Amino acid sequence: MSEQQAEKEIAGKYKVTWKGWLSLAFLCISFSGLLTSSPTVFRALDFTALTGKFGTIAGSKHIFQGAGGIGAREGLLFTITLIPTVMLALGFIQVAESLGALRAAEKLFRPFLRPFLGIPGVAGLAFVSSFTSSDVGAVMTKELVENKMMTDDERVIFVSYQYAGSAVVTNTFGTGGPLIPISVLPVGAIIGLIFICKIFGAILVRFYMGTYRKKHPLEEGA
Repeated sequence: MSEQQAEKEIAGKYKVTWKGWLSLAFLCISFSGLLTSSPTVFRALDFTALTGKFGTIAGSKHIFQGAGGIGAREGLLFTITLIPTVMLALGFIQVAESLGALRAAEKLFRPFLRPFLGIPGVAGLAFVSSFTSSDVGAVMTKELVENKMMTDDERVIFVSYQYAGSAVVTNTFGTGGPLIPISVLPVGAIIGLIFICKIFGAILVRFYMGTYRKKHPLEEGA
C-alpha cells in the first residue's frame, strides 16, 4: 500500500468533527497562558484560573499546609496540593481526546511531517498520540513499520522525536507537576518549548541519517 493510499484510508476512517476542532482549540488556549492576566470574562478559560487556589485558615495567612513543616509529613501535604492541578489537567486531556482533539491535531500536523521531519504523513496520529502517551506512540510506530508504511531510517527519526521528552503533555503535569506552581512561564509555554526541542532533535537526527546514507547507501531490496 502506498503512502498516499494509506493516508486516504486513515482520513476516511477517522473524520474530524467540529467537536474535535473545538476541544483542540480549548486545550491550546487554556494551556497557553494567553488569558492568565486577561481582565475579561474569557480568563475563565485559562487553566491557571480554572485551577484556582486554596483559601487560608481563619486568622492566618497560610493554607492548610501551614508553614515550617519538614520531612515526609510536609512532603505529603505538598503532594496533596498538587492533586487538583494534575487531576484537572489529565481530565481535560482525556475529555478532549474523547471528543476528537487528537484527530484534529493529527490533521493539523500531517502536512508538516514529511517536509520537516522526513517521515510519512500517515504517522500523524502516532505523532500526536505521543503527546499524551509514549506507549501508544511506540505501538503505532511499530505497526507502521510492520505494515511497510515507514522505513527503518524514518523510524529512527520518528523514535528520536518521541524519545526526547516523551508524552510531553502528560509528563509535564505528572513528573513536572511540583515545578508548575513556581514556574515563571505558563504551562503552555513550557510544553511549547519542549515540543520545539523535540522537533529540533529529530531534525538533527534526520540530517545525520541523510549524511550516513550517502556514505552507506542501502542495498537494493533492503
